[in-house]
Amino acid sequence: MSAPAPRTVSTKALRIILLSLASLLLGAVTLTPFFSSFELKSYDLLSRLLNRDRGSSDIVIVQVDQPSLDALAAEGVTWPWPRQVYAPVFERLAQADAVFVDILFTEPSSYGEEDDRILAAAVARAGNVVLPVFATANQRENDAAGQQFLDRMAVRGVPAPAPALPSAITPIAPLARGAHGGGNVMIKPDRDGVYRRLPLLFQAAGRTLPHLVLGHLLERRVIAVRDGRLARGTEPLPLAGGALLPRFPRGAQPYQVVSIRELIRDDGRTPYPAPWFKGKKVFLGLTAAGLYDLKPTAVSAVTSGVQVHAATLDALLHGTFLKRVPDALAIVFMAAIAVTACAFILTHTSIAANLALLAGLLLASLGVPALSFSLGWYLPLIPPLAALAVAFAAASTYSYATEGRERRFVRRAFSQYMDETVVAHLLKHPDLIKPGGQRRRVTVFFADIAGFTTIAEQFPPEETALMLHDVLNAVSEEVIGHQGVIDKYIGDCVMAFWGAPLARPDAGSNACRAALAALAALERVNADFKARGLGTISLRIGLHTGDAIVGNLGSDRLFDYTVVGDTVNLASRLESANKFFATRIMVSDATLQEAGDGFLVRELGLIAVKGKELPVRIHELLAERAGAPPELAAWAALYGRGGDAFHRREWQAAEALFDEALSQRPQDGPALFYRDWCRRCRETPPLTDDWNVIHMKEK
Repeated sequence: MSAPAPRTVSTKALRIILLSLASLLLGAVTLTPFFSSFELKSYDLLSRLLNRDRGSSDIVIVQVDQPSLDALAAEGVTWPWPRQVYAPVFERLAQADAVFVDILFTEPSSYGEEDDRILAAAVARAGNVVLPVFATANQRENDAAGQQFLDRMAVRGVPAPAPALPSAITPIAPLARGAHGGGNVMIKPDRDGVYRRLPLLFQAAGRTLPHLVLGHLLERRVIAVRDGRLARGTEPLPLAGGALLPRFPRGAQPYQVVSIRELIRDDGRTPYPAPWFKGKKVFLGLTAAGLYDLKPTAVSAVTSGVQVHAATLDALLHGTFLKRVPDALAIVFMAAIAVTACAFILTHTSIAANLALLAGLLLASLGVPALSFSLGWYLPLIPPLAALAVAFAAASTYSYATEGRERRFVRRAFSQYMDETVVAHLLKHPDLIKPGGQRRRVTVFFADIAGFTTIAEQFPPEETALMLHDVLNAVSEEVIGHQGVIDKYIGDCVMAFWGAPLARPDAGSNACRAALAALAALERVNADFKARGLGTISLRIGLHTGDAIVGNLGSDRLFDYTVVGDTVNLASRLESANKFFATRIMVSDATLQEAGDGFLVRELGLIAVKGKELPVRIHELLAERAGAPPELAAWAALYGRGGDAFHRREWQAAEALFDEALSQRPQDGPALFYRDWCRRCRETPPLTDDWNVIHMKEK
């Protein structure tokens, strides 16, 4: 099986960077005007969800509404009303802090000069009326009063904003002379026709004119001109292209509203006497549907023009406007989203984990702009969402096409030979299967069918093959079930190992448990063989722990994840040494130390396997200590006392103890071996230092 080249850390990091950069660049496209409509809609959504319901309580709107039109029509006064109708209104509002009028009086009254004179006198007596002018691209000459009116309201010390309009339509001369101030009410909406950004300065008629409310705020020093910029307090206003982003109150009636008919009538029953307006900011405007001064805003499809101006005043008075997060920070946020998505997807294989990441990043992409919006900072919503979508799609596609191919290979190649957790570890660390291998401490397992040649001679080849399959399958399942790795099948032998690629502290104990479980599984297999009229099979198992080279030791054409080294050779020798003692599971002292004291064993002594000079201490693995039958534990202790006497050269005592052990298990190989050795030593005491080392003559 040919393996794809493993990804190195530097290569993977480079691909994460490139994918993140590509995602960031594609996401940044949404910052261009081509995607502005999406961003504007998201701005409206945030405004409708997060803006406050009501505006300031010190702002009042006196509205020319439909009930007022109907009430005056019933008295024979039709629209447009005579201007003297407004005179008592301004007299009632004389104690207000300011009265901003959003009704243009740019032409003489159709009711005659006296009508205009009465209104102008009322405006002059009130002394707090701010009248509108209308900046226009149409050429128009103003009279002397109009020119003086524009001169009075003009803002100085600031750069002239673009565009430059040639004219501004002013109120008729009597009103212009009587008004306290003025300001422009001609505001253009965004490209989609919605009013969100409100400019504060306009260039018209050769002057820099203020917004309707700005002149009053400059006069009251709420807003000032500092270093050529408009400032609120010590901070420059966050204007984008000269426009403010006021946070329109989202409620249906965000400001206190008074119908103008309540101020026109003078029957002594009005709930709004002149002192009620003392200190308030009052707007006078048109809200009746037929008067055509309704505009769409970020929070409503229908908002009266006078309410737009009230929101502008409210924002400047109380700081309820948005500051735009610098583009550099927005790009950093997008980059963080893109890098996190790419890095996680390219280093994690779990679909559930990747979907959880997507949900988390989606929440961050929505939550951070929403939180910023709540705190008065506008962070564009669409770019981070676009960066996330592009990064997730690109990284997922790339992972499936390239990294996924490698993962599929690893999963296909290893899932048959090792536990899923070990496969998952390899998927996370594919460099572990790079050619050449690594030095690791492993526990090597050899299981061989005893007398398989004889068995093969007794049954037809087809039956023998099925028996071999059943036995190998049973052993393999126990190895994999105990987090082991099947290295290979060598005829009727299973070679496996623990400790690589996933190093675990319980590698030795898992190997011992797998060996015991394999024998238990074999009993079930033998029961099935017996039911089928076949013979029974025995296993010999050898375990040894030590350093070895583990990894892909195959070729470019044939992948072979295996373990090699002297540890492997000794494990194989221990499996064979079972024949000498007639035991079933032999473990080295190194494996026993690795496994801990949770197992019931008996020592078999020091053996020097064929080809080795140094002896190793070996043991027979009998059972897990927790579940061992008491009689087995007692018998093993009896055998152990015999071994202790043997090593103390107390030949007669040792022989007696081994005889006692044999009385309970007459066919026990090690007891027979040591009893006979005791007899020989009693007759001919050993003289060499290594008298107790068993030298194995066969492999």
